[in-house]
Amino acid sequence: MVIEQILVGHMAVFCYLIGDEESGEAVLIDPASDFDRIMSFVDKYNFTIKKIINTHGHFDHIGGNRYFIKKTGAELLIHERDYFFLNKSVSRFLEFIRGGRAVKFDVRFIDDGDEICVGKHAIKVIHTPGHSPGSICLYIDGNLFTGDTLFTEGTGRTDFRGGCQETIIDSIRNRILSLPDETIIWPGHHYGRFPVSTVKEQKRYYL
Repeated sequence: MVIEQILVGHMAVFCYLIGDEESGEAVLIDPASDFDRIMSFVDKYNFTIKKIINTHGHFDHIGGNRYFIKKTGAELLIHERDYFFLNKSVSRFLEFIRGGRAVKFDVRFIDDGDEICVGKHAIKVIHTPGHSPGSICLYIDGNLFTGDTLFTEGTGRTDFRGGCQETIIDSIRNRILSLPDETIIWPGHHYGRFPVSTVKEQKRYYL
């Protein structure tokens, strides 16, 4: 399995490429911007992007949805409670100017406990509300992609629509930190000193 952490855009967003080398299938998590840079990683492995997964619906994480759907024909997956963000005017405008004009696509809703296949691997969906109502984390083979729920040093903001500080702390303590200590944390932004962390390290801050 291939994991590429790709730093994109002026908001230090991490886009992730997860691929199965045997089948050539791959997914993109939160393709925000810097489309050519992201595609260079896809082309490096000659992967076929089957799915695009949004960890949540905020504009800084979804800006490349339409571009990559048009480019690859991939299916878009998001939690139903964050679907409304995709239709907000600012999100639609940003997607339009970034090359997603006139692209129509279907959305598949995913929820807690669902599994998303990437070749022979399976990504498990963990619903972790707090940053937004439909925020999710994605677990695969000892790796957890936490979006804006948990960074390496801090949590996502909770003062946006649908955010809640008590809820995000509950999600971190009871959904994320219940995973094995050696689980690698891959955050949605490069806001800390380090690009990755572990469950064991995060327990120092939240338990």
